[in-house]
Order: sequence, then structure tokens, then C-alpha cells
Amino acid sequence: MNNGFDDALTNVSNDILKFIKNGKIIALGSGHASSIFAKTLSMFVKTNKIKIKAVPTSSQIKMVVEQNNYIQLIESDHLDEVDVMFDGADQIDKERNLVKGGGGALLKENILMNMSKNVIIMADESKFVNKMDISIPIEIHNSARSYITKKLIKINGKASLRIASKGYPIITENGNMIIDCDFGTIRKPQILLKKIMKIAGVLEVGIFQRKPDIIYKANLDGSFNIL
Repeated sequence: MNNGFDDALTNVSNDILKFIKNGKIIALGSGHASSIFAKTLSMFVKTNKIKIKAVPTSSQIKMVVEQNNYIQLIESDHLDEVDVMFDGADQIDKERNLVKGGGGALLKENILMNMSKNVIIMADESKFVNKMDISIPIEIHNSARSYITKKLIKINGKASLRIASKGYPIITENGNMIIDCDFGTIRKPQILLKKIMKIAGVLEVGIFQRKPDIIYKANLDGSFNIL
């Protein structure tokens, strides 16, 4: 990650703190931007002596929060609503559609995004496009890998199983596999999402149906825009 973007994401994180209120339940997404925000948030909670509860979307972000131990971590299984979710994105099109899941946490991120009353996304300017043109992560049940791959080919997808550097399939924290599927330029992401979700064995797709309420765009010069 470029230092200019890191500076901008730090500035974004400091501005986002205005949405943090005492006693709120928040969700923390995974990835680089979320990690920067989580560190900033921890110091804010410590300095201002406020109490919030946070639901992590992955072990990665959970460990970032645990390093400082100023924020109470909880799980989502007993919640039916979250006040606000803070997360990053792999790509954002001009219609505010999101692609997420590069880090493999798309299932829990999508669950929490739909549980949240408000969703705030932060991403560097390289993630913003007119039309989606990135491989779409698809979390699948392991027993349906071959079947799903053939079905994706029929809807013009080039599917590849996500493989670790040592040559074995990457398994998500939910015990599933991930297929990354290239559809070329995606002109109608919500229609494509519905087609993929109809395939038996598909558990989650990296095209998110819920659109964010606020988007922060971090610029290379360290500045940011609110969209």
C-alpha cells in the first residue's frame, strides 16, 4: 500500500470517529483500511474513556483490536442489529455497488453489513471504477466445487479455486473454499449476483447487495473526499 494512501486512510479514520458514540455496537470489516481504522479507534476509545462494543468480521481484525484491548469484542450470533459498520472495499463502481472478499471474509462481512443500520466504506482512489472489472470472490461449499465451476462457465465466468502459496486450497474461517471468477466488465452487477446465488452450493458472493450510506475516498496526496 502506498504511503500516500496510508496517510489519507489515517485522515479518513480520524474523520470517521465523529460517528462513534458511547454505548454503540459497531461492526469492523477486514483488510488494510479497516486495520488502520481499528488502530485509530482503539486510541480514541482509550483517550475519551468511552465504551463501545465491536463485532469483528475476521480473526485478522480481531487480533488488531486485541493488541490494544480498549474495545470490548462481541460476536454477532446473539445480535439482530448493529448501529454502524466500518469497512473497506476491493472495488466500487459509479452506482455504489461493492466488490469485497479479497481477504476471504465476505460471508461474515455481508451478514454484518445487512445487520447494520448504517454502513460506512473507506477505500483508496484506485478502487473506484465506472464499471466493475475485477474477479469476483465466491465462497462455496467444498463438496460442490466442480459443479459450481461448470455452472459459472455457463454464465461466461472464468473460475479458479483460490490457492495458497504452498499449493493447497485456501479455507475460510467458516470452513469453506473460495472461487475467484472473472466475468470481464460487469455492466449489471446485481443481475449477475442473482444468477450466481441461484447455483446450489454457493454460500456468498463478493458483489454486495447492500449499498453503503457513506463512502470515503482516500486520495494519493493524503486528502479524502466524502461521497
